[in-house]
Amino acid sequence: MIVTFWRAALVARRFIMTEAVKPTIVFVLGPPGAGKGTQSLNIVKEFGYVHLSAGDLLRAERNSPGSEYGELIETHIKNGSIVPVAITISLIERAMKESASTKFLIDGFPRNEDNLQGWNDRMDDKTNLKFVLFFDCSEDVCVQRCLYRGEQQAKAGAKRSDDNLDSLRKRINTYTNSTRPIIDHYQKLNLVRTVNAAGTEDEIFGEVKKLFSG
Repeated sequence: MIVTFWRAALVARRFIMTEAVKPTIVFVLGPPGAGKGTQSLNIVKEFGYVHLSAGDLLRAERNSPGSEYGELIETHIKNGSIVPVAITISLIERAMKESASTKFLIDGFPRNEDNLQGWNDRMDDKTNLKFVLFFDCSEDVCVQRCLYRGEQQAKAGAKRSDDNLDSLRKRINTYTNSTRPIIDHYQKLNLVRTVNAAGTEDEIFGEVKKLFSG
C-alpha cells in the first residue's frame, strides 16, 4: 500500500513538473524569399526543434473543408496583407498543444504590432523566447527566389497563390512597413540574431548552426 502510494505521488509530481515546463520559442523573421522555411527545416534536422510556419498553418486552414476562416485567409494571402492576429495565434497554439515537443521555431510571426501585442497578451507568459532569428536579404534576391520557387512549384502542380510579382511586391511592402519594426523592437531588447541570407543554403546554415550550438 505504501509503495503504491509512493509511486502514485511520484507520477503526480512528474505530471506537475511536465505541466510547468514552458516551451522554448525561436521566432524566425525576414523578408519573403529570405530562406526562412528552408533553414527552419535544417534546424529541425540538426537540433530537434518543431517548425511551425504561420503561413503554412494559415494555408492549411484555408484549404480545410468547412473552415469559417478560409475565405478571409485567402483574401489576405492574395493581397499580401496580414491575417487577424486572433486567428493566427489560435492556429499556432493548437499546433503546439498537438506536439509532444517543447522547442518550436515559429516562422513568419509576429509580423506586425498587432501580432506582437496579441502574442504578448495570450502567449508570452506561457512560453520562453530564446531569440529572434532574422534572415537579412535584399529585395532583388528575395523576389528572384520567390519567382523561381513559383515556377518550380507550377511545374509540379502546386504553385502558391502569392508567388507572383504583384503579390510579392505587396508582401515586401508589408514586411518593410510592418514586420521590420518588430525586428527593430526585439533588437533593442538584445534578442535578435542576424544571419546574412544572401549566400548558398550551406553557407547560410553554417552561420545558423553557430547560433544554436552556443
